[in-house]
Amino acid sequence: MKYLNNVVTLKLDEAKCVGCMECLEVCPRLVFEKYSSKIRIKDLDACIECGACALNCAPKALTVQPGVGCAAAIINSWFPQKKDSGCC
Repeated sequence: MKYLNNVVTLKLDEAKCVGCMECLEVCPRLVFEKYSSKIRIKDLDACIECGACALNCAPKALTVQPGVGCAAAIINSWFPQKKDSGCC
């Protein structure tokens, strides 16, 4: 299932990637693939910005802002907040 195109905050710094493949293990959406001895983003728009990849990336080659992109937009549309609730 795809959400919204071209809105995901996931970024990969290929120079920092050491090829540990942790992101492949923890990503629930198969966003990454092995490429040579490292990883690359196979399907950026499949990312739900859960943050599992970035949290498990020891060299910090992956960054993502959980809850600010497509997944948050979908969830927030299901549960609208009052304007005075303090929620962004």
